[in-house]
Amino acid sequence: MRYPTPKGIAARFASILLLVPLYVHANDGETLMQKGGANPAALPCITCHGADGKGMAAAGFPRLAGLPEAYIAKQLADFRAGRRENPVMQPIAQSLSDEEIAAVAKAYAARPKVNVKPAAAGERPQPGSGAWLALRGAWERNIPECTLCHGPSGVGVGSAFPPLAGQGAEYIEAQLQAWRGTRAVPATKKTKAVAAVPPTRRNDPNGLMQHIAADLSEAEIKAVAAYFAGLGESPEAFDESQHRLR
Repeated sequence: MRYPTPKGIAARFASILLLVPLYVHANDGETLMQKGGANPAALPCITCHGADGKGMAAAGFPRLAGLPEAYIAKQLADFRAGRRENPVMQPIAQSLSDEEIAAVAKAYAARPKVNVKPAAAGERPQPGSGAWLALRGAWERNIPECTLCHGPSGVGVGSAFPPLAGQGAEYIEAQLQAWRGTRAVPATKKTKAVAAVPPTRRNDPNGLMQHIAADLSEAEIKAVAAYFAGLGESPEAFDESQHRLR
């Protein structure tokens, strides 16, 4: 039996040490946010989602801080698989390892949840408004109220229905359009026909959001997006009871 020489032991130890930073990096969600993944194509999350993880509303980049861990991990997996199509997020998700996805999802979930502004007492939404659709829906068209799945004030329910409150209007509107796709436009005497474009987001439970988005008008999409965007974030002391369903 041949025993390794001191030189051989040192070489093996050095090779193990080289792997340690990669392992630590892959499992450090905060580092991933700040510096990106081991693959250079996995850009730092803060580039688009902000240093605080609250997103960049004006640019349409969503809030990730405080979202459920399982929800974030699923969305990254869906970007990888093409169930969500996005020219920015798909290559990033495909460049992250399973360990990196788990780490960054856990780190963002540990960030503060949205602190929703309390609704005015006795306030009654106007029929057809964004608030009306959010709180009462349009059941004559089989469109349930958004809060039925996304919880009171849109703060989310479990890991399947994410918070809408605290997200920017641009992002919410873009997601409804992604679930909806583009409808075909017939030709007229002055214009050419425009072919339909299928939905670019197909990862909701039982196709529920595709149905809802398809039945909303352009004006309704804008209205409900503006309503939820206007709910957060409150300057008052954080109220954990808002998130009791999560």
